[in-house]
Amino acid sequence: MSFQRSGTFGSGRLTGYGKLAPVRPAGGGPAFRKRSLRQRALARDSVLRHMDWVLILAVLALALIGTLLVWSATRADLAQAGANPNTYLEKELLNVAIGLVLMAAVSLVDYRLLRVYTPLVYAAACLGLLVVLSPLGVTVNGAHSWIALPGGFQIEPSEFAKIGLILMLAVILSELRDRAQRPGLRELALALGCGGLLLLLVGLQPDLGVAVLLVVLLVGIIALSGVRLRWLAGLGVAGALAGLAVWSMHLLKPYQVQRLTAFVNPAADPRGTGYSAAQAKIAIGSGRMFGQGLFQGQLVAGNFVPEQHTDFIFSVAGEELGFVGAVVIIALLAIVLLRALRIAARADDMFGLLVASGIAIWFGVQSFINIGMTIGITPVTGLPLPFVSYGGSAMFADMIAVGVLLAVHRRHRVFD
Repeated sequence: MSFQRSGTFGSGRLTGYGKLAPVRPAGGGPAFRKRSLRQRALARDSVLRHMDWVLILAVLALALIGTLLVWSATRADLAQAGANPNTYLEKELLNVAIGLVLMAAVSLVDYRLLRVYTPLVYAAACLGLLVVLSPLGVTVNGAHSWIALPGGFQIEPSEFAKIGLILMLAVILSELRDRAQRPGLRELALALGCGGLLLLLVGLQPDLGVAVLLVVLLVGIIALSGVRLRWLAGLGVAGALAGLAVWSMHLLKPYQVQRLTAFVNPAADPRGTGYSAAQAKIAIGSGRMFGQGLFQGQLVAGNFVPEQHTDFIFSVAGEELGFVGAVVIIALLAIVLLRALRIAARADDMFGLLVASGIAIWFGVQSFINIGMTIGITPVTGLPLPFVSYGGSAMFADMIAVGVLLAVHRRHRVFD
C-alpha cells in the first residue's frame, strides 16, 4: 500500500509517513487561535519570556503585604474618627495599580533610549525640587518636600530625584568605560556637579534622609565606575570634612539634631524626640515569634507609633506578623536586591551595570535605614520602606526603578 507525499483524507491531511494530521479550518478556530496566542507568549523573542519573573513576583508580594499592613495601621483610627476605615486601603491599591502600569511601560522601553532621554529626566527632577521651594511646596513633618496638587493630592519630587541621579551618573561615567578607559577628572567633576546640585536642592527642603541616600548613591556609583583609588580616597576625605563643617556651623535644623541626639542617647527624651523609636521597638517586641495576628495588634490599633503606616510600617509587621513575618519581608527585599545585582552583573554595557547597581544600592541602603530606625540601630530619617510603606510618590518611583531593571534584563536576554 502506498501513499502520496501529502493528500487529504476526510477532515485531515495524510502525510508522507502514513499519519493523519488535522487540517486547520479556513479562517482558524478558537483552539487554533488559543494555541497561537500561547505560542506567541512562549516564543523565544516574546517579551514575557524575557522578563525577570522572580523579581516581579517578589515586588508583587511586598506590595501586597504592604497594602495589608497599611490597611491594618489606619483602619482603627479612621473608624474611631467616623471616617471610612478603608480609605487608605483604597488609596494604596490605586498607588500599586498605577505603579505596576508605570513599571510595565518602562520595562518595554529599550533601555538604550533611557540613555538618550536621561538629561530630560534629570532636568525634570531638578525642576520638581525647585518647585518644592516655591509657594506650591508644603511642609510635612518638618520637611518642605511636597508639592500640593488639585484634589488633595501631593507629590514628593525627591523620590524621583533618586532615579534622575542614578541615570545621569551612569551616562556620565559609562562613556569612557565602554571604550575600556577609566573615567577622568572631567567625568568625575561633572558627576560631582550633577550630584551636588540635587544635594543642594534636597538640603534646602531640608530632607536629611534623602540627602544621605543621595550621597551614598553618588559615592557608590563613582566607586563602581572604576575611578582611580586615590581620587576615591580624596572624595571620602572631602565628604568627611563637609560633614564636620555642616555640624560645626550648625546648619542642621533643630529637629534633625534632636533626632541624632535621641539615637545616640535613646533615654535622653523618651517622651519627646525618642518617643517614636521607643514605641516602635516595643511594638516589634510584643509580636514575638508569630505575631498577634493581622488587624489584632493592640499598639497598632491604639496608634501608639506615630507615622506607623509610612516611616514605621515595619513596626506594624513586627507586632502583627511577628519575627517570622518580619523575616519574610526582609527575605523578599533581599530577593529584589539580589536580582538587581544579578541584572547588573549580566548587563551588556557599563551603562546598564551602573544603572542596575545604583538601583540595588538605593533599595538596599533605604531598606537598611528604614528597618534600622525601627529597631534602634540607625537614626530616624523619614525614609519609607520600599514597596511596603504607604505613599504614592515612593511607590511610583520604586516601580519605575523596577521597570528600568527589567529593561536592562530584557536587553541582555535578547542577545543571549
